[in-house]
Formats: sequence, C-alpha cells, structure tokens
Amino acid sequence: MNEYFRANIDAMAGYVPGEQPQPNSQIIKLNSNENPYPPSPAVLEVLRNFDAEWLRRYPNPFAQEFRCAVSEALKVPADWIIVGNGSDEVLNLVIRACAEPGRKVVYPTPTYVLYSTLTQMQSAEIVEIPYTEDYRLPLAELIGANGSVTFIASPNSPSGHMVSTDELRKLASNLSGVLVIDEAYVDFAEENALSLVAEFENVIAIRTLSKGYSLAGLRLGFAIANPQLLSGLYKVKDSYNIDAIACTIGAAAMSDQAYKNACAEKVKRSRTKLAADLKQLNFQVWDSQANFLLVQPKEKNAEYLYQSLKSRGILVRYFPQPGVNDKLRITVGTDEQNQVLVETLSKLME
Repeated sequence: MNEYFRANIDAMAGYVPGEQPQPNSQIIKLNSNENPYPPSPAVLEVLRNFDAEWLRRYPNPFAQEFRCAVSEALKVPADWIIVGNGSDEVLNLVIRACAEPGRKVVYPTPTYVLYSTLTQMQSAEIVEIPYTEDYRLPLAELIGANGSVTFIASPNSPSGHMVSTDELRKLASNLSGVLVIDEAYVDFAEENALSLVAEFENVIAIRTLSKGYSLAGLRLGFAIANPQLLSGLYKVKDSYNIDAIACTIGAAAMSDQAYKNACAEKVKRSRTKLAADLKQLNFQVWDSQANFLLVQPKEKNAEYLYQSLKSRGILVRYFPQPGVNDKLRITVGTDEQNQVLVETLSKLME
C-alpha cells in the first residue's frame, strides 16, 4: 500500500461520533446530547425570510452579526469573541496554533475524546491524568504537568460534573500555557467560568449552540478570550469558516435568551426526575450539571443494556474504554421519551 499519510495519522484512530439514525425513523435518540426541544421561533423566522442574495456573496470572515449578538447576550466585547464551525473547530484552532511535537497537551480523564484525536493529529505529547472515582479534579497533577494546552470540560462529559471556578482559577494562575475551559454544556449548569477570561490572559472559554440552543445541525460555536490569545487562532482559521445562513440564524438564537433558558429549565427538571427513576431501578447515578446522566447498572452489564436498548429502538451512549465500560451516558429527552426508556430498562432488568 502507498504511504499517503503521515506516520501519526496512520497510527491513530479517528474520532467516532454517536450513532445517527435514518431521518424520520422512530428511534428514541438519547446518545448525542442533543436538546429535545426545537430551536427558538426566531430562528425559524430567519430561515423563512432569508435573502438569497447573501448566498451569492462571501460571508463576513469574522461572523460579525453573530459576534455582536454574543457580545450583547453575554456582555463581553465583540473583539474578545472568535466564531467556529461548531465548538469543535475552535478546539482544533487552539491545538493547531499551540501544539506540536515536543509540546504537551494535558487533560483529566475520562473526558471528551476529541481532545486526544486533535492532539494526535499534531503529533504533540498527550498527558492524561485520571479523575478520582468521585470526579474530583487532580489539580496538583495538572499544575505539575504544565501543558502548552490544558483542557478542562466543565460540565464534563461523560460524568456531567462541574469544576468549581475556584479550582479553575488556581489552575489558570499556575499554568504557563493555555487553559481551555470547554463549556459546551454550561446552559444546563448552575455556574460558569466566564469571569476568568477577563482575569487571565491565558484562559479561553469555549461554547456551542448545539446543546442549549437546539442547533446541533447548524454547527456553530464560539470562544471568548483576550484578543492577545485570539490573535494566534485567527492565523490558523479558515478565511470564511462560518456561512451566511449560520451567522444569521446564530444571531437570532443568541438574541432569544429567554427561550433558550426556558428550554434549559425543562431539561433540568426532566434530568432530576430521570435520575430519581433510574435510582429506583438500582442504578448508580452521578450528579449532573449537563443535559445527560452518567449511570452504572447494579450488575455492571452496561454493554448488554446498550445493545438491548438499541435493538428496541432506543439509543444511549456506551464507551468501551477503561473506567467507563461499565457505565452508560444517557441524554435527557422529553419526559415521554424518558418514560419509555425507564419502562424498557425495567423490563430488561427483570
């Protein structure tokens, strides 16, 4: 076989997304942490009235309309915001700008596996530091590793736990490299770390419209950081990475914070009920600040339950990796979807 690829690309395994059912199928999809509710009505209005003239032209290279909407919603300066094709692109920009062979990328595990994939693409050194069994942050070890890039997902996936702002502040103040706080699930949490961006030049907070705003299919995310830090990311960003439709839709979604917050509150109420129902079935359920739950069946037969649910038209997430291969990650659906899940699990466990 011809050697088309770099050695590190040949050696690595690609990121494996959650399963995607066929359109219009009757599958209950609780495996990719999508919001169970539709986007804001303001988004649908934009789609209905979008001017086709903007498809003929190149879009604004900074997604300025969307950037201004984020600035207004979160009360941060527009020039402190960079926009990506999903928050995954922003993660990629950080790695491309800051990681290379001989530099370390550090993160606690288990966490979002894309961090590993992106780092391998750059042939940088990966330093994985395990969480404790109760998901306390290994703060001293992370500080000691002192990576060129340190990733902290908060809330974290697959555990759903938050890392406190105080711990993140200690981490930021003791790192010489970039601290990336991945806040993909922050719309379902009780706090955020946005204040640290103004406090530390080396901190970047990354967010997405995929979860709280019900726009996973749009692929739109953003990050907030000191312009000094963003300047390097702009050098590796594609010129026109955000299309005109996404920019306009994203601005409408960001401007309707009341709708987003109302949907998030419904998800949080459903999360509480689902956790209680699963505990009644003798699952261990970890406290979550996200729109999903990490659970462990009493018999630790997670793979069997995953396959059995799948055969009955319910998708949840199973990770065949050490530390989580006896657990399931379950997205919080509507109350009706959650009820079907609980009833099906009850029958399977009989």
